[in-house]
Amino acid sequence: MILSAGFWSLKSSRICGQSGTQSSLTGVGLSIGYPTGKDGLSSGLVVISAAPGGPAYRAGISPGDLILAIDDKSTESMTIYDAAEHLQGPEGTGVDLTVRQGSEIRNVPLIRERVSLNPVKSKICKTPGMGKDGARVGYIKLTSFNQNASGAVKEAIETLRKDNVSAFVLDLRDNSGGLFPEGIEIAKIWLDKGVIVYICDSRGVRDIYDTDGSNAVAASEPLVVLVNKGTASASEILAGALKDNKRATLFGEQTFGKGKIQSVFELSDGSGLAVTVARYETPAHTDIDKIGIIPDYRLPASFPRDDESFCGCLQDPVSACYLDEVKLFAR
Repeated sequence: MILSAGFWSLKSSRICGQSGTQSSLTGVGLSIGYPTGKDGLSSGLVVISAAPGGPAYRAGISPGDLILAIDDKSTESMTIYDAAEHLQGPEGTGVDLTVRQGSEIRNVPLIRERVSLNPVKSKICKTPGMGKDGARVGYIKLTSFNQNASGAVKEAIETLRKDNVSAFVLDLRDNSGGLFPEGIEIAKIWLDKGVIVYICDSRGVRDIYDTDGSNAVAASEPLVVLVNKGTASASEILAGALKDNKRATLFGEQTFGKGKIQSVFELSDGSGLAVTVARYETPAHTDIDKIGIIPDYRLPASFPRDDESFCGCLQDPVSACYLDEVKLFAR
């Protein structure tokens, strides 16, 4: 069983692919879940993603790290609901995490912060060698799927188009998901037609989400999607839809693999029981759960996680993270 939670505060915890909708949240900026078994882990809590710019991200916590303890309390038998109780707290207060990164065990002290929830950042990257002034690439970083996400993506596209961009990069790295309907709406922005996701149960396909192109905003420009092992849930639905419909080329690493639909039932003692009722499959019928989305190409090992450094990897041919713009957008 896999659950995930984005622990800025208890009110904003993401449970079963849902997300808080506040304009700001307080916490350390971690999305965590139970181990899937892919990495040989069967207990404890694993990091799905660390919110860019948040306390955990700045402290170097990365997707795949295992949280061994919270304030010296072992997570071996801790539920994510228990973890929420330990991770939440007033702004400015501290919490200590014991984290295993590979073979190294670190003690990571964090201070809870209040952070505004703007799910989208965008910028223009000018690349050399394509015409008099070089090509302009529109970079969009989507950090979560809250109720503002689809509108913010549309606004970013329209703003970038005013600056004559010729292609787009959609960065879904370290995006652990959020509101399922927002993921569907964002897929419709990029697709002129096609299936977005299948909802399946033990009897087969139960429901189909697709688009006829009536909501398309950017269905023609070349598109690259960046993913990593912190890309989960609604992000995987979006990435899978764009890949299987041949709308985008994916770069990065295999995604987390969170494709179950679960209902949470509250028990008499206040705890919760999660029951799997269905699963997500991509348009090509790839079962997202535990497998994830496999990208078309890997990124260079030195490719930066932060959006501030992205443009440099398109501009400097001698950089270790350099990506050739022509090859990047070859379809």
